[in-house]
Amino acid sequence: MEVLLQLGLLALGFALLVKGADWFVEGASRLAECFGIPQLVIGLTIVAMGTSLPEAAVSVSAALKGSAEITIGNIVGSNIMNVLVILGLTAVITPVAVQRSTVRYEIPYVILVSAILWALGSTGDRLLRVPDGLILWGLMLFYLAYLLAMAKRGQPLPEEGAEQSDQPMPVWKMLLMIVLGAAMIVLGSDLAVDAATELALIFGMSERLIGLTIVAFGTSLPELVTSVTAAIKGKADIAVGNIVGSNIFNILFVVGTSALITPVEYAVDFFVDSVVCIGSAVLLWLCVIRNKRLGRLGGALMLVCYGGYFIYLIR
Repeated sequence: MEVLLQLGLLALGFALLVKGADWFVEGASRLAECFGIPQLVIGLTIVAMGTSLPEAAVSVSAALKGSAEITIGNIVGSNIMNVLVILGLTAVITPVAVQRSTVRYEIPYVILVSAILWALGSTGDRLLRVPDGLILWGLMLFYLAYLLAMAKRGQPLPEEGAEQSDQPMPVWKMLLMIVLGAAMIVLGSDLAVDAATELALIFGMSERLIGLTIVAFGTSLPELVTSVTAAIKGKADIAVGNIVGSNIFNILFVVGTSALITPVEYAVDFFVDSVVCIGSAVLLWLCVIRNKRLGRLGGALMLVCYGGYFIYLIR
């Protein structure tokens, strides 16, 4: 009975996170438009970071509660799942074209920042503190500057694909969406972290395993739904850019923000997971570097790799 209760609370937490992030991003984007902020800036900031809001809320909440293994496990697990499962599944449904800039710059950048996260967490006392957070935020600002430069040159951006409605919305409704969305994100993250921690205790599982699997899957739901839906509708070309951009923000924005708020432990157990995280990005790069597309064979290989990793986790 206790297990069913915690699973129910976990599912409720994920639902609140996903819907809350959706409302918050829409309300904030529309409000920004009212103040004359260019659509480009909105897309590069509010919309881009919006896909990482579930991970951010869960990771910060877990860090504040002393469940650091869920904080790092959530991000590392989400990034692995985004590439190996979501892109793998999307490519199996339909081959995915990849922008030249994504192959040349963005995928190598996600490899770089994944390696930097591992390096920062593996030195000294294995705690990510304010200086580490500042480094990650600096790298994020550099990435935002790169996106802005690409946009001014008329190049497609990783975050493109978000649909904006032309229907007018009263300001009070925008503010209500922002407030309710933020409240749902906070409540959802609180429920998800507490339920995940309880499930770890009930099943004798480590918080690391819970973070890398269940929590990572729950916070990756927006990317999963977006990418698979786009593939089914024949618009899968945005999938790789969206996932790569999301993975970059997960590391730089989410972990960087968490480290600025409270020290985050990077446990020694995350060594293999970090290698898999870096390796998954390298695999993606190798699959697309020649033909600028992720085919069904590459997608199937990614799913097989995740299967092997999952077996390692639960062994």
